[in-house]
Amino acid sequence: MQTRHPTHPAEFGGLDSTALRERFLVGDLFADGEVRLTYSHHDRIVIGGAVPAGQPLTLPVPDQLRAEHFCDRRELAVVCLAGSGNVTVDDAKYDLDALDVLYVGKGTRDVTFDGADARYYLVSAPAHHPHPTTLARRDEVFSADLGEPAHANVRTLRRYIHAQGVASDQLVLGITELAEGSVWNTMPCHTHERRTEVYLYFQLAPGERIVHLAGPPDATRSMVLANEQAVISPPWSVHTGCGTANYTFVWAMAGENVAFEDMDQVATETLR
Repeated sequence: MQTRHPTHPAEFGGLDSTALRERFLVGDLFADGEVRLTYSHHDRIVIGGAVPAGQPLTLPVPDQLRAEHFCDRRELAVVCLAGSGNVTVDDAKYDLDALDVLYVGKGTRDVTFDGADARYYLVSAPAHHPHPTTLARRDEVFSADLGEPAHANVRTLRRYIHAQGVASDQLVLGITELAEGSVWNTMPCHTHERRTEVYLYFQLAPGERIVHLAGPPDATRSMVLANEQAVISPPWSVHTGCGTANYTFVWAMAGENVAFEDMDQVATETLR
């Protein structure tokens, strides 16, 4: 498991492109037959990828967690990015299709991933209370159609784990799908004073790229991302981007509360 340490906003402007990517971009989460994890000290979020490729994979317990089981003091969201498969949580098996999300509560002992073509994205945060393991299906959760063609941001936003949805201790998670011909996400943008947020971009064709904007609203920087790469956004950072084609992204947050609306809006004309 890789470890990413916190960054103060005053440091941000002094980072060159390589250092910027080393601090905030996670680009190697998915490999056949492996579970890969990255630990961020911003709100102690763990993100990861699991690709069974036809062989069952068990969620490991990295030394950094100092735990017997991964979920001894944590909750976990499992997002099926593509394909179909099943996730076994202790003695219960859950079948997942693309864009389904499984919430796994604190106190779970064992988690196993399976599926010949399934690709799973993992997001975890510390938890102090157990909540029931719950499967949220793509077509059954809250959704909203947003944007307009004139701004190239027609999209469908789905909320899975949040105050009015699947219960959690800290996690808030959803998926946004951009329509063909739309490329802008989360504009006007915002920050989260009480949360860290992570974007994972996927369903992006091999030759396409996304320009992700990060940093304080008055001093933004850009990173160019490919398919299945993630960006960690500290509370002081905006998180928005524009692609060379449409795409889908998982947005996941952890912090002080689970209210979806807890954000500080940034007027587009004030961005620099």
